[in-house]
Amino acid sequence: MTDVSLADVRAAAARVGPFVVRTPLERSTQLSELCGIDVWLKFECFQLTGSFKLRGALNALQLLEHPRHVVTASAGNHGLGVARAAAILGVSATVAVPHTASQVKVEALRESGAELIQVGETYDDAEVAAIRLARTRGLPFISAYNDPAVVAGGGTVALEIFQDLPEVRTLLVPAGGGGLISGVGVAAHGLTPDIGVYGVQSEASPALHAALNHGRLVPVEVRPSLADGLAGNVEAGSITFDLIRQHARQVELVSEAAIAEAMRWLLIHERVVVEGSGAVGVAALLERRVHPAGPVAVVLTGRNVARAVLQEYVHAPVRIPPL
Repeated sequence: MTDVSLADVRAAAARVGPFVVRTPLERSTQLSELCGIDVWLKFECFQLTGSFKLRGALNALQLLEHPRHVVTASAGNHGLGVARAAAILGVSATVAVPHTASQVKVEALRESGAELIQVGETYDDAEVAAIRLARTRGLPFISAYNDPAVVAGGGTVALEIFQDLPEVRTLLVPAGGGGLISGVGVAAHGLTPDIGVYGVQSEASPALHAALNHGRLVPVEVRPSLADGLAGNVEAGSITFDLIRQHARQVELVSEAAIAEAMRWLLIHERVVVEGSGAVGVAALLERRVHPAGPVAVVLTGRNVARAVLQEYVHAPVRIPPL
């Protein structure tokens, strides 16, 4: 197993710090009242490129030895992060996304300066194609999650949370391939060994939830989801599975309806646009799927959501479950 340490995360913070936004952590008065504990929101949706993914991409590219071109697969946000990191560092990039990727992310990728390839119907299809392309061309493949440097870069989110809220007791983190929650868990437990780290993903794509239940990675059916950035199976042998088993207490599932509810709630009460992948932690709180010790910090991972999705889901009335 490839290990990732607190020292790796701190080194990543030093590398990426000059290029990323130090995003705010703010207490949510209404969520705190609803949950009966202090709830803080980490607004990584305000990050450059619209998501946390730039952190891991920058760290990974800076650790490569004289790269000239890199390849990646993405549902959208990681590709945007790699494209921006490549532009900053003067490297070329190819990004493979499925034909079903969010159009707002595809449009942003077309304008990013990276070579864009659309292939297959799922993230899994795009990942296989991108790995094959990287091998054929003899180029580095930058995984969205199965890469120690990407994991360490994601962990820098936790360092910022602890700097702003040293007394934090629980972290709620969106989980797809597991890169972010792995890095956050490594950093958090390196600083406070008894802190609770919980992952959240959609019922429509429960890869990590199923893996923890089975004790190993197992293929799952991947259905369309508002949390498109979390969708897909996890590459066999991914380092994130063992890291999650070490550092996450559980990975909870939320419904598509709950994700839509959380997106609406955040827009109405926090005045912030958060994509489905970024809203799953708030969905878990609103639906009472988790009962964390406070203070709790919820990572809002991204904002890249299409206008049509907002128009379809935000206009419905907000329903808050009874206490």
